[in-house]
Amino acid sequence: MKCLFCKQGETQPGTTVITLTRKNTTVVFKNVPADVCENCGESYVNENVTKDLLKRANEAIRNGAEVEIQRFAA
Repeated sequence: MKCLFCKQGETQPGTTVITLTRKNTTVVFKNVPADVCENCGESYVNENVTKDLLKRANEAIRNGAEVEIQRFAA
């Protein structure tokens, strides 16, 4: 797909790092599957992966984590 951010590059399957912050909790997810723009590096994550990321982040918040780093594995 054409990148919505730079409008120049095409996206290719790859991985990215996603950081989510809510209140006093920051969760960093590494190796998240995404479509990544070959030109600017902007990442696009699909709906199922997004739901999983939010579920995991909410779990970290419930567990009282301040900072948590997770390697994403579907």
